[in-house]
Amino acid sequence: MQITTAVLPIAGLGTRFLPLSKVIPKEFFPLGLKPVIQHIIEEVLEAGVKKIIFVISPEKEKFLNNYFQEDKELLKLLRKRKKTSAIEALKSVPKIKYEYVFQRKPHGDGDAILKAEKLVGNKPFLVLFGDDLAYNENGPLMAKQLVESFSKVRKPLLCLYKKSKKELSSYGVPKIRDIRGKLAEISDIIEKPQANPPSNFALVGKYILTPDIFYYLKKEEPHNGEIGLAYALQDMIKDGKKVFGLQVEGKWLECGTMDKWIQTFTYMAAKHFIK
Repeated sequence: MQITTAVLPIAGLGTRFLPLSKVIPKEFFPLGLKPVIQHIIEEVLEAGVKKIIFVISPEKEKFLNNYFQEDKELLKLLRKRKKTSAIEALKSVPKIKYEYVFQRKPHGDGDAILKAEKLVGNKPFLVLFGDDLAYNENGPLMAKQLVESFSKVRKPLLCLYKKSKKELSSYGVPKIRDIRGKLAEISDIIEKPQANPPSNFALVGKYILTPDIFYYLKKEEPHNGEIGLAYALQDMIKDGKKVFGLQVEGKWLECGTMDKWIQTFTYMAAKHFIK
């Protein structure tokens, strides 16, 4: 089954990046020769996505449109001045058709996904959060791996990545009921376990969700003022619905904190600039 829609929630406040995020959203921080958001767009395009839905705060609207919409006046000026390299740099930005909805208050990742319900419709869809990038020199990126495996399960499919026991206390960790090859049936999700994690997998911020997730998000009680996707998935499992995970290949590059972003920036800079 082909997945043609992707929801990209990028409405977060970016408090871990203050004061920088006061002037530029973290999704537009550079990584190599591109901002974070372009890496994510290229990943969903590789996966075959045709319909891109951003969930944004009102403050990010101008950044989104300025970056992805063609600036004809700027191109005209660059051609007049024969700035060939600058023109080529602008051409590297993917020409995409996209829609967006607002998440006006930071009420959690589940609330952000819920905001996109009307645009998503009644089909399975990808979700990629702005904190998690993928790199793979030898094969497809994580989103495409999810899409290629979804036809085997046709149920919510989560992205699993092996981490050390020490690291798992910072992530959502799935409890595994059954594992066959790279696919695992998930029986529970434990948020940031401080002891005895139920598996050695962390959940990456990349998912394929089915439309029934919206029902569970709507009935979810807020936790500390936020509606969490993980809690809605837990409720699905409790109701007897199957949820699966896929152990993905490649490298998980994180951008959720300043330290993680610097590590990813250094890694990408080495790939692009150091021969």
